[in-house]
Amino acid sequence: MRGWWQEISEVVLPSACGGCGRSRTALCAECAEALCGGPVRRARPDPEPPGLPAVWGAAAYEDAVRAVLLAHKERGALGLAGALGRALATAVRAAAGRSAGEGTLLLVPVPSSRGAVRARGHDAGRRIACAASAELRRSGTPARMLGALRQRRAVADQAGLDAPQRLANLSGALEVVPGGVGLLDGGRVVLVDDLMTTGASLVEAARAVRAVPGREFAGATEPVAAVVAAPPLSFEINRN
Repeated sequence: MRGWWQEISEVVLPSACGGCGRSRTALCAECAEALCGGPVRRARPDPEPPGLPAVWGAAAYEDAVRAVLLAHKERGALGLAGALGRALATAVRAAAGRSAGEGTLLLVPVPSSRGAVRARGHDAGRRIACAASAELRRSGTPARMLGALRQRRAVADQAGLDAPQRLANLSGALEVVPGGVGLLDGGRVVLVDDLMTTGASLVEAARAVRAVPGREFAGATEPVAAVVAAPPLSFEINRN
């Protein structure tokens, strides 16, 4: 497990940009622009799996954006969480389609496995979701992170699996935590993740939410989703 001094040192004494490696900055202006400066767009994987909610992404998963996400998730560059949260917040606004004052947005992250959290030393998805909810509140939109989902069974490592195999691997793997229905009541649920590739994780998260008996809490008949990044060809503007 990472020590608190490691987290602080990475924030106040950044050694290199997480996107391009430029020295003495956690994230240079060019890489920040690639992450947060582009248009938010609908993202649809090809093939699009049944049950996938409407997904909005802030950036294309390539070049600097890919490097930043991997630096945060796999290498523990925790100082990048703020910038990733700002990117996710823009996607959440588009997904929710709501302005300030119309109820609290509940950012529900897709849960990582306990093994992945132990191996990485932190929960990347929850950290980014917390940063996004804080960014939304600063801009006047009521929001909070809500860890309402959990894994109910073990799943295999997704690496190396194709889209159908990922769907099968995750089917029935998530559930709403005990008492979660009450926590979800009164807000608009937005499923959030750092990255969408095949959409399998968001399909399963949406299924778990839809499975709640008497679901009246989401503020809409269907859940919506937001991610920091998605593959370039998944964005609607790039599709024929």
